[in-house]
Amino acid sequence: MKRLIVAGLTASLLSACSNAIVPAAPEPVGSRAPAPRSQSSYPAPRESTVPVRQPTPSTPMLPMPGQPTPAGVTTAAAAGLVAGPPIASLPVPADDAAAALSAFRTSCTALVRRTDVSGLTRGADWQPACDAARQASDRDALGFFARWFESVQIADGKAFATGYYEPEIAGSRTRGGAYQTPVYAKPKDLVEVDLGLFSADLKGKRIRGRVDGASFVPYYDRTQIEEGALAGRGLEIAYAADPVEFFFLQIQGSGRLRLPDGGVMRIGYDSQNGREYTGIGALMRQRGLLTPGQASMQGLMGWIRSNGQAGTDLMRENKSFVFFRELTGPGPLGAMGVPVVGGASVAADPKFIPLGAPVFLSMDRADANGLWIAQDTGGAIKGANRVDTFWGAGDTARATAGGMAARGTAFLLLPAGTLARLQGGMPRVEPSPLP
Repeated sequence: MKRLIVAGLTASLLSACSNAIVPAAPEPVGSRAPAPRSQSSYPAPRESTVPVRQPTPSTPMLPMPGQPTPAGVTTAAAAGLVAGPPIASLPVPADDAAAALSAFRTSCTALVRRTDVSGLTRGADWQPACDAARQASDRDALGFFARWFESVQIADGKAFATGYYEPEIAGSRTRGGAYQTPVYAKPKDLVEVDLGLFSADLKGKRIRGRVDGASFVPYYDRTQIEEGALAGRGLEIAYAADPVEFFFLQIQGSGRLRLPDGGVMRIGYDSQNGREYTGIGALMRQRGLLTPGQASMQGLMGWIRSNGQAGTDLMRENKSFVFFRELTGPGPLGAMGVPVVGGASVAADPKFIPLGAPVFLSMDRADANGLWIAQDTGGAIKGANRVDTFWGAGDTARATAGGMAARGTAFLLLPAGTLARLQGGMPRVEPSPLP
């Protein structure tokens, strides 16, 4: 699921805004559809029977001696690498290693063809490991990684991990009854512009908008879309029963619609309107609206539901709006175009962790520990050693992701010989547990 605006659930809700380049706002388009119903008429959500999972404490490994990421550094190659511990010494349970090996195999087709923007590897560097992965035994998965990879640490190795999941909400393919909130496909007039084509200083920066006469203007924001800017275009692929639940599904970037006939329709990220993402949790915290312990998805939803129009207005302060497509194959799909796997996939910043690369986490909560494969991205997942762990679908996944906030140490696994090529080799130092 390419989650342009998405980070770990709690982190993205509490973050203030993205760093996107967004032009000045367009003139209002006015209301083209009936105003949304009041919050008091929202259907009662399906309550999860599983509370937010409480963390099991864990003692992370000490990182290797290294320097913090220098200010202004935007890639792993520029941040600096140090050699990590021998992979065979890493505490990875056999089942976790096997799940990581399976996810790595799935990534290989895209991995060997991708341009690695981190500056660490070339597509061909991964080919030997990918060839070996096809024949590797799941029973010797950690041995496979030990033979074909080496561990490195990016900068000081200090890691932060959040969590995300695939939400499931009530929805319908047709409008009627409680199902009134449109799930829109990507509009044809949404245009993405590569600013690097106009100035070398803007290389890598993009904006989205629409053409209005002879001008390129920002695309409609959340308020304009909810008030009917896209109505009548035939873009509706489904309808959600609960606007609040759908708002949070947009933050996740993909999810499942529970249909009236008992079936499931899976939807995934297709695009976004180009407007800045604003974390409503940060706004609520700044305004003193959150009580201690309320800064969770459940707490934010409760406040929105109980505050009527003020809740609607708060959601609309996040001008970002996500467009979806129906997913009919395996999934949900990550930014690599392959299915992400609960307990095995993480979202990462591809400028610091190559998509498809294995990542070992040793954190202060046990759930996050182990070997993961970077297969997704997220708008708030930026910088060295920042990851977002994926937990699958369902109440247990929701409970784990909703409470995930772990700190510790990260080691990146790269094809054997990469460090020697980049730095001329350096000695390994055994890490030790914190006292």
